[in-house]
Amino acid sequence: MNVKSMIDILTAVAFATVLIFTVPVLAADAIYSNWQGAIAGYDPVAYHTAGKPVKGVSNFTTEWKGAKWYFVSAENRDRFAAEPEKFAPQYGGYCAYGVAKGSAVKIDPEAWYIVRGKLYLNYSKGIQKTWVDNQVKYITAADKNWPNVLN
Repeated sequence: MNVKSMIDILTAVAFATVLIFTVPVLAADAIYSNWQGAIAGYDPVAYHTAGKPVKGVSNFTTEWKGAKWYFVSAENRDRFAAEPEKFAPQYGGYCAYGVAKGSAVKIDPEAWYIVRGKLYLNYSKGIQKTWVDNQVKYITAADKNWPNVLN
Protein backbone atom coordinates (compact mmCIF):
# COMPACT_ATOMS: atom_id res chain seq x y z
CA MET A 1 0.00 0.00 0.00
CA ASN A 2 1.42 3.38 -0.95
CA VAL A 3 1.45 6.50 1.22
CA LYS A 4 -1.36 8.21 -0.74
CA SER A 5 -3.68 5.21 -0.26
CA MET A 6 -2.90 5.13 3.45
CA ILE A 7 -3.62 8.88 3.78
CA ASP A 8 -6.91 8.45 1.90
CA ILE A 9 -7.96 5.62 4.21
CA LEU A 10 -6.98 7.54 7.35
CA THR A 11 -8.81 10.63 6.12
CA ALA A 12 -11.97 8.61 5.47
CA VAL A 13 -11.79 7.01 8.91
CA ALA A 14 -11.24 10.39 10.59
CA PHE A 15 -14.19 11.92 8.71
CA ALA A 16 -16.46 9.00 9.61
CA THR A 17 -15.43 9.30 13.27
CA VAL A 18 -16.29 13.01 13.29
CA LEU A 19 -19.70 12.28 11.78
CA ILE A 20 -20.45 9.55 14.29
CA PHE A 21 -19.66 11.77 17.26
CA THR A 22 -21.10 15.10 16.12
CA VAL A 23 -24.12 14.53 13.89
CA PRO A 24 -27.39 13.54 15.54
CA VAL A 25 -28.65 10.14 14.52
CA LEU A 26 -32.04 10.25 12.85
CA ALA A 27 -33.72 7.18 14.30
CA ALA A 28 -36.51 5.46 12.46
CA ASP A 29 -39.05 7.11 14.74
CA ALA A 30 -37.41 10.54 14.64
CA ILE A 31 -35.93 10.91 18.11
CA TYR A 32 -33.09 13.41 18.51
CA SER A 33 -30.20 11.22 19.54
CA ASN A 34 -26.44 11.56 19.51
CA TRP A 35 -23.59 9.42 20.80
CA GLN A 36 -24.82 10.17 24.36
CA GLY A 37 -28.28 8.77 23.66
CA ALA A 38 -31.75 10.25 23.22
CA ILE A 39 -31.85 13.97 24.08
CA ALA A 40 -28.10 13.83 24.67
CA GLY A 41 -28.43 11.41 27.58
CA TYR A 42 -30.66 13.55 29.78
CA ASP A 43 -33.47 12.01 31.85
CA PRO A 44 -36.81 13.13 30.32
CA VAL A 45 -38.71 12.29 33.52
CA ALA A 46 -36.49 14.53 35.66
CA TYR A 47 -37.63 17.65 33.78
CA HIS A 48 -41.16 16.90 35.02
CA THR A 49 -40.39 15.61 38.52
CA ALA A 50 -37.22 17.42 39.61
CA GLY A 51 -38.02 20.57 37.64
CA LYS A 52 -34.56 20.64 36.10
CA PRO A 53 -32.42 18.85 33.53
CA VAL A 54 -30.49 15.93 34.97
CA LYS A 55 -28.03 13.75 33.09
CA GLY A 56 -29.04 10.09 33.11
CA VAL A 57 -26.67 7.24 33.93
CA SER A 58 -25.83 4.01 32.14
CA ASN A 59 -27.27 1.87 34.95
CA PHE A 60 -30.82 2.97 34.08
CA THR A 61 -31.71 2.86 30.39
CA THR A 62 -34.50 1.79 28.10
CA GLU A 63 -35.07 1.67 24.36
CA TRP A 64 -38.03 3.54 22.87
CA LYS A 65 -38.70 4.53 19.26
CA GLY A 66 -35.30 3.31 18.16
CA ALA A 67 -33.32 5.40 20.65
CA LYS A 68 -31.58 4.68 23.94
CA TRP A 69 -32.92 6.77 26.84
CA TYR A 70 -31.00 7.39 30.08
CA PHE A 71 -32.43 8.00 33.54
CA VAL A 72 -31.19 8.93 37.01
CA SER A 73 -33.05 6.09 38.70
CA ALA A 74 -34.91 2.84 38.11
CA GLU A 75 -38.07 4.65 39.22
CA ASN A 76 -37.72 7.28 36.47
CA ARG A 77 -36.92 4.59 33.89
CA ASP A 78 -39.98 2.60 34.89
CA ARG A 79 -42.24 5.67 34.85
CA PHE A 80 -41.04 6.49 31.34
CA ALA A 81 -41.46 2.90 30.14
CA ALA A 82 -45.06 2.88 31.42
CA GLU A 83 -46.01 6.22 29.76
CA PRO A 84 -43.31 7.41 27.33
CA GLU A 85 -45.58 9.89 25.54
CA LYS A 86 -46.22 11.64 28.86
CA PHE A 87 -42.53 12.30 29.50
CA ALA A 88 -40.82 12.35 26.09
CA PRO A 89 -40.09 15.78 24.65
CA GLN A 90 -42.21 17.14 21.86
CA TYR A 91 -41.01 16.88 18.24
CA GLY A 92 -38.81 13.90 19.02
CA GLY A 93 -36.58 16.06 21.20
CA TYR A 94 -35.55 18.37 18.36
CA CYS A 95 -35.53 22.12 18.97
CA ALA A 96 -39.13 23.36 19.23
CA TYR A 97 -38.19 26.72 17.70
CA GLY A 98 -36.32 25.03 14.85
CA VAL A 99 -39.29 22.79 14.08
CA ALA A 100 -41.56 25.87 14.11
CA LYS A 101 -39.23 27.45 11.55
CA GLY A 102 -39.18 24.29 9.42
CA SER A 103 -35.93 22.57 10.45
CA ALA A 104 -34.91 19.62 12.63
CA VAL A 105 -32.24 21.21 14.82
CA LYS A 106 -30.14 19.74 17.63
CA ILE A 107 -30.78 20.83 21.20
CA ASP A 108 -29.11 21.99 24.36
CA PRO A 109 -30.77 19.87 27.10
CA GLU A 110 -30.31 22.80 29.49
CA ALA A 111 -32.66 24.94 27.31
CA TRP A 112 -36.10 23.57 28.14
CA TYR A 113 -39.61 24.54 29.09
CA ILE A 114 -42.76 22.65 30.11
CA VAL A 115 -46.04 23.94 28.69
CA ARG A 116 -49.32 22.26 29.68
CA GLY A 117 -47.42 19.21 30.90
CA LYS A 118 -45.37 18.80 27.71
CA LEU A 119 -41.60 19.09 27.51
CA TYR A 120 -40.10 21.35 24.83
CA LEU A 121 -36.37 21.59 24.17
CA ASN A 122 -34.46 24.33 22.34
CA TYR A 123 -31.16 24.76 20.54
CA SER A 124 -29.80 27.22 23.11
CA LYS A 125 -30.89 29.41 26.00
CA GLY A 126 -30.91 32.40 23.64
CA ILE A 127 -33.29 30.65 21.25
CA GLN A 128 -35.32 29.49 24.24
CA LYS A 129 -35.86 33.11 25.28
CA THR A 130 -37.19 33.94 21.80
CA TRP A 131 -39.38 30.83 21.84
CA VAL A 132 -40.81 31.56 25.32
CA ASP A 133 -41.70 35.12 24.32
CA ASN A 134 -44.15 33.77 21.72
CA GLN A 135 -44.55 30.10 22.57
CA VAL A 136 -48.20 29.72 21.47
CA LYS A 137 -47.28 30.91 17.96
CA TYR A 138 -44.21 28.65 17.80
CA ILE A 139 -45.99 25.59 19.19
CA THR A 140 -48.80 26.02 16.66
CA ALA A 141 -46.30 26.32 13.80
CA ALA A 142 -44.21 23.39 15.04
CA ASP A 143 -47.29 21.18 15.41
CA LYS A 144 -48.07 21.87 11.73
CA ASN A 145 -44.48 21.23 10.62
CA TRP A 146 -43.84 18.04 12.59
CA PRO A 147 -42.73 15.49 11.39
CA ASN A 148 -42.44 16.84 7.83
CA VAL A 149 -39.29 18.79 8.82
CA LEU A 150 -37.44 15.47 8.79
CA ASN A 151 -37.92 15.03 5.02
